[in-house]
Amino acid sequence: MELCVALDKPEMEQTLALARELREFDIWMKVGFRSFIRDGRNLIDELKAINPGFKIFLDLKLYDIPNTMADAAEEIAKMGVDMFNVHASSGEKAMKTVMQRLGGLDRRPLVLAVTALTSFDNESFGYIYNENIAQKADRFAKDSFDAGLDGVVCSAFESASIKNITSENFLTLTPGIRPFGEDAGDQARVADLAVAKSEEVDIIVVGRPIYKADNPKAVVEKILGDSSMQTA
Repeated sequence: MELCVALDKPEMEQTLALARELREFDIWMKVGFRSFIRDGRNLIDELKAINPGFKIFLDLKLYDIPNTMADAAEEIAKMGVDMFNVHASSGEKAMKTVMQRLGGLDRRPLVLAVTALTSFDNESFGYIYNENIAQKADRFAKDSFDAGLDGVVCSAFESASIKNITSENFLTLTPGIRPFGEDAGDQARVADLAVAKSEEVDIIVVGRPIYKADNPKAVVEKILGDSSMQTA
C-alpha cells in the first residue's frame, strides 16, 4: 500500500510547513477543496518545489455535463498533478468523455472515480441512491472500469469486491483511514491499516491522525513502518 496525506490545514503556510516536515518521504499529497480554493495552483507548485518526488492528488471530485468535465480535466492535467478524481455518478458517458480528452495528451494524470463518500452510512446513502452502498459501489466501479478510468475512491470495505469485478490492477484509494484506531470524526466507514491491507487497498488516505499530531513525521514513520504497509 501507498500513503496519501490529506493536506487540510487552515492556512497555506501551515500546509507547506507540514509538507516540509514530510519532505523525505515518498508519499502522495492530497490537495482538496479547501486548500485548492484558497491557494490554487500556487500550492501545487510549492509542494513540488519542496519535494519534486511528491505525488499530487487533486481531490476536486468533478461532476458536471460531459464536455464541461472534459474541459476541466484537461486544465487539471496541464497543472502537472499526478492524479485527480471525478464522481462516478456523473455517468459512464461523462467519464468516457474525460478519458477521451486526456488520451490526446502527451502525459495524463491517473483518474479515479468516487463511488460512495465515506461519510455515508447505508441509511443516508440509500435515501439518495435508493440502493445499499456495497451494491452501488460495485456498479459505479464497473462503470468506471468500463469507461477506462484507472481506479476508484471507495471505503476499505468495498475494495476487494471492486477488484474482484474489475481487475486486480484497478486502483482503490480509500479515505477514512484511522491507522491505529483513532477517532472516526465525521467519517462513517473507517478502517485501520490491517483492514485496508486485507481488503487489497492500493492507496490509503490519512488526514487528521497526521496533520493534527504533535509530531506528524513520527506518525508517518510509524504508518510506513507498519507490517500492513509492506508488499508481500
